[in-house]
Amino acid sequence: MSSFKLGVEVVSAHDLVAKDGQGSSNPFVELHFDNQRFRTTTKEKDLNPVWNESFYFNISDSNNLSSLHLEAYVYNHIKANNSKTCLGKVCLTGTSFVPYSDAVVLHYPLEKQSIFSRAKGELGLKVFVTDDPSIKSSNPLPVMESSLHKDVGSAYAKIQNSVPDSFPKEKPDKRHAFHHLPNANHSQQKRNFPPAPPQQQMNYGVHEMKFEPQHMFSGSSSQPPDYALRETSPFLGGGQIVGGRVIRGDRPSSTYDLVEQMRYLFVRVVKAQDLPSKDVTGSLDPFVEVKVGNYKGITKHYEKKQNPEWNQVFAFARETLQSSVLEVVLKDKNLVKDDFVGIVRFDLHEVPTRVPPDSPLAPEWYRLEDKKGEKKKGELMLAVWYGTQADEAFPDAWNSDAIAPGDSTSISSTYIRSKVYHSPRLWYVRVNVIEAQDLVPADKNRFPDAYVKVQIGNQVLKTKSVQPQNLNPIWKEEFMFVASEPFEDHLIFSVEDRMGPNKDETIGKAVIPLKSVERRADDRIVRPRWYNLEKHLSDAMDGDQAKKDKFHSRLHVCVCLDGGYHVLDESTQYSSDLRPTAKQLWKPSIGVLELGILNADGLHPMKTREGKGTSDTYCVAKYGPKWIRTRTIVNSLNPKYNEQYTWEVYDPATVLTVGVFDNCQIGGSDGNKDIKIGKVRIRISTLETGRVYTHCYPLLVLHPSGVKKMGELHLAIRFSSTSMLNMVFQYSRPLLPKMHYKRPLSVIQQDMLRHQAVNIVAARLGRAEPPLKREVVEYMSDANAHLWSMRRTKANFLRLASVFSGLFAVGKWFGEVCMWKNPITTVLVHVLFVMLVCFPELILPTAFLYMFLIGVWNYRYRPMYPPHMNTSLSCADAVSPDELDEEFESFPASRSSDIIRMRYDRLRSVAGRIQTVLGDIATQGERLQALLSWRDPRATTIFVIFCLTAAIVLYVTPFQVLALLAVFYFMRHPRFRHKTPAAPINFFRRLPARTDSML
Repeated sequence: MSSFKLGVEVVSAHDLVAKDGQGSSNPFVELHFDNQRFRTTTKEKDLNPVWNESFYFNISDSNNLSSLHLEAYVYNHIKANNSKTCLGKVCLTGTSFVPYSDAVVLHYPLEKQSIFSRAKGELGLKVFVTDDPSIKSSNPLPVMESSLHKDVGSAYAKIQNSVPDSFPKEKPDKRHAFHHLPNANHSQQKRNFPPAPPQQQMNYGVHEMKFEPQHMFSGSSSQPPDYALRETSPFLGGGQIVGGRVIRGDRPSSTYDLVEQMRYLFVRVVKAQDLPSKDVTGSLDPFVEVKVGNYKGITKHYEKKQNPEWNQVFAFARETLQSSVLEVVLKDKNLVKDDFVGIVRFDLHEVPTRVPPDSPLAPEWYRLEDKKGEKKKGELMLAVWYGTQADEAFPDAWNSDAIAPGDSTSISSTYIRSKVYHSPRLWYVRVNVIEAQDLVPADKNRFPDAYVKVQIGNQVLKTKSVQPQNLNPIWKEEFMFVASEPFEDHLIFSVEDRMGPNKDETIGKAVIPLKSVERRADDRIVRPRWYNLEKHLSDAMDGDQAKKDKFHSRLHVCVCLDGGYHVLDESTQYSSDLRPTAKQLWKPSIGVLELGILNADGLHPMKTREGKGTSDTYCVAKYGPKWIRTRTIVNSLNPKYNEQYTWEVYDPATVLTVGVFDNCQIGGSDGNKDIKIGKVRIRISTLETGRVYTHCYPLLVLHPSGVKKMGELHLAIRFSSTSMLNMVFQYSRPLLPKMHYKRPLSVIQQDMLRHQAVNIVAARLGRAEPPLKREVVEYMSDANAHLWSMRRTKANFLRLASVFSGLFAVGKWFGEVCMWKNPITTVLVHVLFVMLVCFPELILPTAFLYMFLIGVWNYRYRPMYPPHMNTSLSCADAVSPDELDEEFESFPASRSSDIIRMRYDRLRSVAGRIQTVLGDIATQGERLQALLSWRDPRATTIFVIFCLTAAIVLYVTPFQVLALLAVFYFMRHPRFRHKTPAAPINFFRRLPARTDSML
């Protein structure tokens, strides 16, 4: 049997014949091919059913495929006698079968089964041939007989006879129990129809086909197979990737060895000279139109210029070229119709190929021709060559992906080009407001109730208000801000007097340019300074004004730029860079991370264009301060990017984030936000050195309606270590720079500073071309990960329970040993404890040897792919709609008061349980303290006497004897145990706690 399989996707049918006498039908589809039969599920009371079910037939002889036929019968299921009637059929010959990449859904008109039957409507099928070894053929199922020729008894006999030919008799029961859980409807059917065997066989076939698509893909049992990671073996620039290794091909390898080579036709339009005059005034407004088949690119036009210079590059994908001639047309821009000036034609078979690192192709002068091919006045300097995406002209070139074939209006290259961005270098600004002197309040009859407002850009913090009995208030408060190079903002101090509720009076202002602030990379002491206070901000920013006035109120502050911290601009769990701000503290890199963004498959349409759903997608990858953005692929649900990027790695405990977005700047949607399609996170420490990981990552997004798969992203990743010694040594170093441990920041400070850092990065990247919009930066940085979510709370609780499940299992096992559930095991444990007590020097070696053996054993089952988002772990597959609505709620909340009250009550219930657990833990600790606190004098007396007795006994008794006695006591036989707790536990539970003092 050949490895080829015929895939048939039964999509839908419409306008079927009504057969049940009530104006409807119960349709299902039977597929016949090469002596194999499959059946879809039955759609109750539906003349326009939708199935979307896939089946795979084995092809016995691929050479004989053209002579085979695929027959699809649409039947109506008659429940009364468990039979069927034909609604129509479709017959396809083997010559119409195509590969999967060329297959599309076609709607075939239904034909009559016989001359006396009636048929109407259409059946939508997608038929293709595949040789994918990961796809298993569907299991053959019993087919229901037609009521036109057989009665119910013969139908049952036919089913019984067909089952042994398909699979053994004992297998249906096992598979039925695995795939299907009985419900009320099925039990009711069994009660209503006495002939149980035929009914069971029919139900089995329906449910088997209903769950058959689960066999198409392999995946983890913890989440749906469609959401699992899928390894691929693509042909990349360096060869085919098989199991993470590169199999070199016959072609020479490229520098872009993690992406597929995409060949382009490059046209560089440099300039023109000696152009003829076209207008009455003798002027010319020239522009160039580059045309290949249905694709056309246009340069910008110049007004009244005879010798224009463009220096623009156009790139046309070679696989989409439908012409053998390149036409470069020079035209004159007019309001009504552009005038033809001249043309230059190239035979594409004669175009040379350039392979980097060859030098760029030198442009040449070409004489313009008229439409008849005769030479005209004027010359055009051009360079034409074939190349790949590795060409240095590719990133800035106009790309044919920007327009659809036949579209004469190209999209501005500002929105579609691939670019590399660098986040601004961020610093923490430490401000210590100490005191003020000689304040002059507006009301001379009172001392000021003064506070200081400190501001950098949009960041504003205030000190506490102080009302001393003089004009020299003291605050001594410290604040932290975030600033970015090149320090264009100013640090503004404003001393305010609180005159009354919502009434403040400014006493004075001081301005410090951030460029002049002292920088430090450690915790050395910075000398504070006095700054004069001015009444107006303009005077405070004028440095000469302070010299003119003799008297000033003064403010004593200490300001510095702390470069010893790492400014957190992303969630701490997904940090991509942990280096301090000061460059002199940076360590050498430990490796190089290479990312190849290949393509995306099966994306959901994000917009409608010309009546069809489509998307204009691009990818964004972030690692450290370097952001990359691929070019935007227009009008494609299966875009091919094939772009490769590189980062230096300084710490393995970092995360690469890749996101896919729909570009809403295209198609007249300037005011809209770019829509998130999904993202992928890859932790560097989970990658093996030198291995190429090629996987299709499902793009999973949580919507208010639930988790949804938006498509798949195909990536190739390789981590190469430049110094294995440095990388191993990195595991012994602190995760964050030293200043985070010498002068740690509070959790509230970290959250506030991270929010400010994300705002600064988003504002800076939003001003680039093409801009990385704020919603993109926030989504990639997980800016809202700190907000409350009931779903995340459940997920974290289950994670915590999973962490301690091993300890719970050990405790349960030890409890069974103590209860002598298995006497042999208990005796062996006694012997082991005796050996360890008699030879205590073997305890630690035994423990470490045991862990070593576990690690070596688990090496066989180590993960062969990077971890990916798990819907089951995230509790996204069983979350309620209300919890999702709460998670997507804006902050502050905007829902109705009833919903807010319900959610608040639910939160109080959860918090009440946590409060109870915290109280129980505090109670146990207070009981320990009560042992010697004489809060209960009798209990303390008993414990003190016990301690004295224990000290004497332990002094005269060897430790091994006591240990053996303790072990034998704890593991004593249940015959010697009591139902009630032991005396020490009873004594401990009777100790007092401070709960009596709680209100």
